[in-house]
Amino acid sequence: MMFADFPTVAWLTSLPWVLAALTVLISVTWLVGRRLKRFAVIDVVWGLGFVVAAVVAFFASAGHGDDGRRILMLVLTSIWGLRLAGFLAWRQRGGEEDPRYVDLLNGAPEGKGELHMLTKVYAFQLVVMFIVAMVQVVGMFATGPLNWIAWVGAAIWGIGMFFEVVGDAQMSAFRANPANKGTIMDRGVWAWTRHPNYFGDAAVWWGLFLVAASSWPGVLTILSPLLMTWALAFRTGKPLTEKRMEGRPGWDEYKARTSGFFPLPPRSA
Repeated sequence: MMFADFPTVAWLTSLPWVLAALTVLISVTWLVGRRLKRFAVIDVVWGLGFVVAAVVAFFASAGHGDDGRRILMLVLTSIWGLRLAGFLAWRQRGGEEDPRYVDLLNGAPEGKGELHMLTKVYAFQLVVMFIVAMVQVVGMFATGPLNWIAWVGAAIWGIGMFFEVVGDAQMSAFRANPANKGTIMDRGVWAWTRHPNYFGDAAVWWGLFLVAASSWPGVLTILSPLLMTWALAFRTGKPLTEKRMEGRPGWDEYKARTSGFFPLPPRSA
């Protein structure tokens, strides 16, 4: 036993099954993207991947982990992942390929664009997804009962979901109004942070981490929320979005008075 009371052998046995399920999901998604000529479908599957990992871990941990934590982790992950997948699928309906993936396809060797997407984007996301999903997989096998740390985590998860859901809804309504064309969304939760959806995503993962960390060795999965927060705030989320926004009318003023990530009261103009 690696840790006292932790079912190490059962946990290790579950890892190939989680990896296999995620590999099948990503492979099928690549085939669908290849057929549709829209590789942005991987964005829809991002949230679903963690639901798949949680479901596999839930069944694999039966009889090993604490049932309360197993159920809580499955419910929280499923609500977040299915909501995100549904929203992104709705937003992508009838649209064209995402400019990010167009650039990647154009930058690939001639005739190797589809293979380039598989090896450089889809396979990379598979590895990241497997690493980040350790919050769910380790948490499902943790044996200690739920305690106040887990419920604090559930509350932080709830805050994150609030910012994600409300932020996406407010932005969708804003974009649907023709009168707002060419203007900056600076109302509602968008007045408190320039990226309520990215902040919400990070908060969700810190909440899930606390649920897992409420029993040893769940605390060792801290790489998962750190990696997600780094990507959202410093790598692929906030930086790329703000790069596209630079130069738009009103952007500099909005940027000067609104927090870049963590929600704060708007600053005076």
